[in-house]
Amino acid sequence: MKKLNRLIPVLLLKNDLVYKTIKFKNPKYIGDPINTVKIFNEKGADEIIILDTLVSRNKKEPNYNLLKNILSECFMPVCYGGGISNIDISKKIFDLGVEKISIKTALLNNNYKNIINDIAKIYGSQAIVACIDIKKNFFGKYFIISNDLKIKYKLDIINFINSLIDTGVGEILLQFVDNDGVMNGQDLNFIRYISESISVPLVSLGGIGSNDNIKMSINYGADAVAAGSFFVFNGPHNAVLISYKNILDME
Repeated sequence: MKKLNRLIPVLLLKNDLVYKTIKFKNPKYIGDPINTVKIFNEKGADEIIILDTLVSRNKKEPNYNLLKNILSECFMPVCYGGGISNIDISKKIFDLGVEKISIKTALLNNNYKNIINDIAKIYGSQAIVACIDIKKNFFGKYFIISNDLKIKYKLDIINFINSLIDTGVGEILLQFVDNDGVMNGQDLNFIRYISESISVPLVSLGGIGSNDNIKMSINYGADAVAAGSFFVFNGPHNAVLISYKNILDME
């Protein structure tokens, strides 16, 4: 088993509150983002990913005041994604104290190379995460899908990801739509397929429901594992109870 350097909680924001979805649908209210971050701080989370699910879809900029307030209570590295479509927005986010930005919607626009290049020149590739949403069709073929599940992109996934890396992306956040919130494990064979084909760290997201799921994802090539439901739900009825364990406590 490869050493797991990071085990990362993911917070999904919708209208400035934390929600959790199942296969990107049926959002369930979790709580206030500031209080949620405080709890993860207290429990010693390695870092945290905060993704605003609506701002890009609504063609808005991030809520800078909310993010500033979240960061004031956050004493771990933060990766933020949502509404980042140009260098000016990126600068505002970094100036607040975010260590990394996650870009998704903008990657599927024609000028994505300019955006990545501009950010990489100032902040370095290590500060740019490409979030790729993957879904499988009826025939078992994988494709990249839009945040609202309405658009399937006819792209060769490996070629596309490597083009992002060549342009300046320093990390890949691979998000499995079909596994989101289900907590029955990740798509291990696809993790292996991607990890063997790229040269930057791979973070897998979607499907984690147990410590064994985490270890299996690492065994199959993920450099880090991210999860949402695993950290916020507890028991057979999925009661909201935020928890976090260091990977060393799982061995």
